Amino acid sequence: MDYRKYGDTVYIRMDRGDEIIGGILDICRKERISSAVFSGIGGCSEAQIQTFLPESRTFETQTIHGMLELVSLTGNVIINDQKELCHHTHAVFSYKDEDEHRMAAGHIKSITVLYTAEIALRPVVGGEIHRQFDPETGTGFWSFQ
Repeated sequence: MDYRKYGDTVYIRMDRGDEIIGGILDICRKERISSAVFSGIGGCSEAQIQTFLPESRTFETQTIHGMLELVSLTGNVIINDQKELCHHTHAVFSYKDEDEHRMAAGHIKSITVLYTAEIALRPVVGGEIHRQFDPETGTGFWSFQ
């Protein structure tokens, strides 16, 4: 992994074997970024995709493997109630299954890079976005304190 900051944006190149979400959070810690949004593309080997089940307030996780084109990665990094960095990330992947082209998408737990991933991380300037727990849904939402 390598990255550079140009203006207000951090440009990240992830390499084979890098885990994207952990890498983004590591850069945020190192650069003291407490709130940011990010987007990216790449070629990946594994993704853990989650679907939130409101009735049980849990996530169902599906792991996909192979040559996964990361068509779209979008998410944010914010501070939770315990003052820790957390992420909310969604992604879309395309891949080939036998002779069929498939798509998989959803909330992301982790993504492992196969070849490369290119990510633009844009820190919030002039404030912080926090995550506030919502007891009704069992999830968290943006809070502007």
